Amino acid sequence: MCPEKKDAFENISLSRRTVTRRVEDIGGNLELQLKNRAADFDCFSLALDESCDVRDTAQLLIFLRGMTADFQVTEELASMQSMKGTTTGNDLFKEVNECLDKLGLKWENLAGVTTDGCPNLTGKNVGLLKRMQDKVTELNPVQKLTFLHCIIHQEVLCKTVLKMNHVVDAVTKTVNFIRARALNHRQFVALLEENEMEHGDISYHCPVRWLSLGKVLKSVWDLREQIQDFCVKKGHDIPELSDEDWVADLGFAVDVTALMNELNVKLQCKGLFVHEMYSAVKAFMRKLQLISSQVKDNLLTHLPTLKEATPSADHIHKYSPMLEALHAEFSRRFQDFKTIENEMHMVSSPFNCNVDNAPSDVQMELIDLQSDTLLAEHFRSASLLDFYASLKEENFPHLRRHAQRILVLFGSTYVCEQTFSVMKFNKSKHRSSITDDHLSAVLRIATSDMQPDFSALVQAQNRLDYSH
Repeated sequence: MCPEKKDAFENISLSRRTVTRRVEDIGGNLELQLKNRAADFDCFSLALDESCDVRDTAQLLIFLRGMTADFQVTEELASMQSMKGTTTGNDLFKEVNECLDKLGLKWENLAGVTTDGCPNLTGKNVGLLKRMQDKVTELNPVQKLTFLHCIIHQEVLCKTVLKMNHVVDAVTKTVNFIRARALNHRQFVALLEENEMEHGDISYHCPVRWLSLGKVLKSVWDLREQIQDFCVKKGHDIPELSDEDWVADLGFAVDVTALMNELNVKLQCKGLFVHEMYSAVKAFMRKLQLISSQVKDNLLTHLPTLKEATPSADHIHKYSPMLEALHAEFSRRFQDFKTIENEMHMVSSPFNCNVDNAPSDVQMELIDLQSDTLLAEHFRSASLLDFYASLKEENFPHLRRHAQRILVLFGSTYVCEQTFSVMKFNKSKHRSSITDDHLSAVLRIATSDMQPDFSALVQAQNRLDYSH
């Protein structure tokens, strides 16, 4: 109807009630599609995280990753559960149970749960995970859930052993002097523009932002001469910038945080399986060992910023124990991933794994698999999901089941963190009256990979228009 007026119709602003109805309808349609898909899941895992919105309502995000018999993966927001009262392990369990019931998911198909390690989630006696394991044990006494602590969160916690407070405190104090006073900030930005510096400004360090520290340290290193000149003119001397040992420590901190930020960004990539994330962590640990051994020999090949600072040989030697302490902290953490390391290796490299280290129920199947040259060729050319989907159920039933329960796991809760950012943008101090149901629908629409069935939505309308 009136195709020549299409642009005119598209430019008509919709009323707030019309927008509200459409958000509700699209959110409801996506939830219905997820419920229909969930009926076909052989197994599924959950990623859980809880945070307060601007009105101090505790919002529990439950993300679902499900896998069908043909290894089709669906990853969606299962629910946002709003909690007005307490947020104990029992309260959280009730919300998770309600979510699973609503989607028709069976507890016995649950493979694992990934959290950020909060006590109300991970408590050994009354935490959510303890109650979830108890629930599964009631239904199947031999079934054990895989509980993982977000691998990105653990990686961020590791940097606390570096003991760089004397560097971070001085950098923070310097940045605050420049940024906290409007005149200082304007004059410093003008100085950078006058000198045509690559950095147009210097940012605050925000501890809750994973990459913040490394970026701030890098910018201070690059601008250290301009910062010192500016502060001297302002009568605010920074003695650390004239201390060669401190400058060397700053260079070391820049290099190490850059390496950790590189790892962090790798772990944030979408679509990674848990074994790929753990492999990235193990590779980082090997890099730490290499750099530490080189530092002992006064080689700074992989620490370019420290090398630029030209520290003395005696000062260089103090960095090797720091790198060893960081490696030890990485080794101490990730125990939950180490528990399933053999199974992850079996699933990711079934032709190279040791049969003796495999679970007893798949050992015979692994021998058959490793002896089949056609399957070996197919494994090299196909994706991991396609390969396991091609295995015949009657020949490899246990291997397929193990693959499903590993590939379906969340390695991190990064998807929850992303969604909380969307939540805080949509429910801000300027839009704090949005209801929990509408916020849930907005988050579902913003995060979903599914396409709304607009044809069904149009056909479901009983009237052409509504009163406004």
